[in-house]
Amino acid sequence: MTEEKDIDLKDFQCIRCQACCREKGYVRLHPDEPDAIAKSLGMEVLEFIETYTRLTRDRQTLSLIERPGGACIFLDTEGCRIQSAKPLQCRNFPHKWKFSEFEKICGWAKALR
Repeated sequence: MTEEKDIDLKDFQCIRCQACCREKGYVRLHPDEPDAIAKSLGMEVLEFIETYTRLTRDRQTLSLIERPGGACIFLDTEGCRIQSAKPLQCRNFPHKWKFSEFEKICGWAKALR
């Protein structure tokens, strides 16, 4: 049995494998992010909120909705449709947070193994 070591994230470079974008779970939005994302999509902010967000279970913030299966609603065949206004939670991945299976599905992390 081999022991896996923790991956050092100091040299992390996203290769846009989109694995993190396919994980189920909240993408919590900071208060100014709905405005920025709506603007990047050419939408009114209320229309964006009604169409693409939901209230989190703790009722503290909005989260992007998901596609069936858990992928981000803004992930398509070209990649992230809101790359220019990507939420802070996405930009901070995996430095400020990561899910438990990160090393097993992230293309960058898998390449290090």
